[in-house]
Amino acid sequence: MTGIDKTYLQVLDELKSKIRTAQVKAALSVNSQMVILYWEIGKTILERQKQASWGAKIVQNLAKDLQSSFPSMKGLSDRNLKYMRKFAETYPDFEIVQGVLAQITWYHNIALLDKVKVGTEQIWYAKKTIENGWSRNILVHQIESKLYDRQALTDNKTTNFLNTLPAPHSELAQEVIKDPYNFDFLTLTEKALEKDLEEGLMKNLTNFLLELGKGFAFVGQQFHLEIGGQDYYLDLLFYNTKLHCYVVFELKMGEFKPEYTGKVNFYLSALDSQLKTEYDEPSIGIILCKSKNKIVAEYSLRDMSKPIGVSEYSITQVLSDELKTTLPTIEELEQELEDK
Repeated sequence: MTGIDKTYLQVLDELKSKIRTAQVKAALSVNSQMVILYWEIGKTILERQKQASWGAKIVQNLAKDLQSSFPSMKGLSDRNLKYMRKFAETYPDFEIVQGVLAQITWYHNIALLDKVKVGTEQIWYAKKTIENGWSRNILVHQIESKLYDRQALTDNKTTNFLNTLPAPHSELAQEVIKDPYNFDFLTLTEKALEKDLEEGLMKNLTNFLLELGKGFAFVGQQFHLEIGGQDYYLDLLFYNTKLHCYVVFELKMGEFKPEYTGKVNFYLSALDSQLKTEYDEPSIGIILCKSKNKIVAEYSLRDMSKPIGVSEYSITQVLSDELKTTLPTIEELEQELEDK
C-alpha cells in the first residue's frame, strides 16, 4: 500500500469519526429540545388547570387537537400529556430540567417518574445515567436493585476504598462502614480521653457490635503487634465476615489530624504481613474521631496505599464531672434495693 493510500484511509477514518460525533451531538440536541418542550407543555397544562379550573378531561381534548394539528409528530397522546404535566409538577425548577433531565431521554424520565418517588433520588439516578450511559432498561434494573440505597448514601463517606480495593470489595466496604457512628449507650465525662472511650466501648461491647453492623467479630483490645523489635498496640481489632478481612479502629476524642492516617497505614501493613492469610482480603483501617474537616481528611487519604476510612462518632449523653459525682453508682443502687 502506498503512502497516499495510507493517508487517504487515515483521513477517511477521521472524517467518519467526526460525522459520528456530530450525529450523536445532533441526536442529543434534538432529545434535549424535546424534553424541554414536554416540560413547557406540562407546565402550561398545570397553570391553566389552576387558573381556569380546567377538569381532567381537558388533557384528552388537548391531545386530540394537537394530534390533528401535528399528525406526523409522535408523543402527543393523552397518556403522554399526563406524563408531561407530572414532569412539570415534579420538577418546577427549569434549571434542573435543562441542566440534567434534558440530557437523558424522555423514556428515561418516565421511568424515573414511575419508579422513584423522592426528587433527590430521581436527580441522582439521572446523573448516574448520564455518567454511565445507561439504557432505560439498565436504569430500571439499577432502580429496582436499590442502587441509591446501596451507593448514594455512602458517597459522603470519607474513605479511599474505591482507589485501594478492587471492585466489588470496595463497594461492599463502603456499605459496611458508617459515618457517623452513634454511641448513645456511652456515658463519658467532658474531659474523657481516648482510653475512656475505648473502655466505655468495651464495657458495652454488644451494643458496640450492633452499632458497627452485621459481620463484625471482636478480635482484641490493645491488640499487640511486634514490629522491628518494638511493641505496638491497636486500639480495637475486629474481623468482618462479610468483607473477609481484619478491621482496625483507631480512636480519637478530638478532631481528625492528618498524621493519624500514616499511623493506621503502618498498622495495616503490619496486619497484612503478620495476620492476613491467602484467603483474606486486605485489612481495613477506620479512624474514629469526634469531628473532622472533610477536605483535610480527603487530602490525607488521597495517596495512602492502604484502605482507610475516617468516620465521626456522636455520644448524646455526656455528663459533667460534677454531675457524675453526684449520681449513685450501680453498686450503690443495688445496695439500696437490698436494704429495702
